[in-house]
Amino acid sequence: MAGPGSRALVVDLIRSAGPISRVELVEATGLTQPTISNIVRRLIDDGVVRETGATVATGGKPRTLLVINSRSAYGVGIRVGADTLTCVVTDTRGGTIGRELVSAPPAEKPEDVVAQLASLYRDVTQGLGLSPQSVAGLAVVGPGPVDVARGRFLALPGLERWADLELGQALTAQLGVPVLVDSDAAAAAVGEFWGRQVSRERTFGCLYMNSGIGSGVVLDGALHRGASSNAGEIGHVSVVRDGARCRCGSRGCLELYAAPAALVDRARAIPNLANRLKIRPDDPDARAFDVLARAAIYGDGQARALVDESALLLADGAMTLANLWDLDTLVLAGPGFAVAGSLYVSEIRRRLAERAFSRKIHVVQVDLSSNPRDSAAIGGAALVLQGSVAPGHGPQVAATHA
Repeated sequence: MAGPGSRALVVDLIRSAGPISRVELVEATGLTQPTISNIVRRLIDDGVVRETGATVATGGKPRTLLVINSRSAYGVGIRVGADTLTCVVTDTRGGTIGRELVSAPPAEKPEDVVAQLASLYRDVTQGLGLSPQSVAGLAVVGPGPVDVARGRFLALPGLERWADLELGQALTAQLGVPVLVDSDAAAAAVGEFWGRQVSRERTFGCLYMNSGIGSGVVLDGALHRGASSNAGEIGHVSVVRDGARCRCGSRGCLELYAAPAALVDRARAIPNLANRLKIRPDDPDARAFDVLARAAIYGDGQARALVDESALLLADGAMTLANLWDLDTLVLAGPGFAVAGSLYVSEIRRRLAERAFSRKIHVVQVDLSSNPRDSAAIGGAALVLQGSVAPGHGPQVAATHA
């Protein structure tokens, strides 16, 4: 009998290469025809895969084609921001079927945090008419570090006092569905990989920028997690020797000089720039950075100089990722790229084309997420779907769909 790894492999191939026939799956996996037949039969019985009704003529018996059943299960992802919650629901192929953004000032009590998240989950899933049995699970994602095993954030902005709150366990008890707690950068990487139907044969990277800077790498269809599921913290690579002290305990970290909050602070320190751009003193960093980035796009010299400097530093980070992992593809995701993402993409493409270690062998494809703001929430949904329909490649999620 084939193990979970074989099932995950077959799901991955159908997801990325479908429509595909059983014969092609045998050729692509090296598994035997009876093994493929058994796996496909179970996937059809579980509702994960369906036959398209189309066939391919081969001169012999026509081959029936297989695709992922987009309605076999739904995943829910909630991204926790400084003062907002974004909830996204996706189908099995990664298509977004629902979204809600709500204001969520930092809660005073742990139970209020759980109540906010549970209420949002119920509002969205019930509003879409989803049965509890059709939901594979919920992933709550936010800035790291994250204790994935215990389902808790260690340094979530505004919730530092509740670092001991085992959020995953508390939400599972309230909602009756599997709940994962993970980092936003890791989730975005899986979401981009899953939604873009990227082949498992590609080494796929994601550079994520929101309040901080992180990254994720997908190898052989699975997120590389590291010893504690906190791999990819590229924002805490030192870029300035003996630079400013970071919250992580190090000095001169990349996010202290290239992340949105750093650029907003510098913009406010430049005489009259903030006033000219109508950045108010009480504006959250996220809104202020959007204003700054928009000014850079429209040709404001001072704003463009700040964004260009950030892009240069992030290009160094991207080159580090590309050289460490020999990436095929790098996607930029996160709210920090929502407005001026094209400027960052252009600089990173230029830097990798000129200096990447393997540039004479292959090009690193650099793209901007099609939905930078929601990429982490979408990725949270992808995390639970991957763990449900392709066990062995994602975190283990108990199947709840019919």
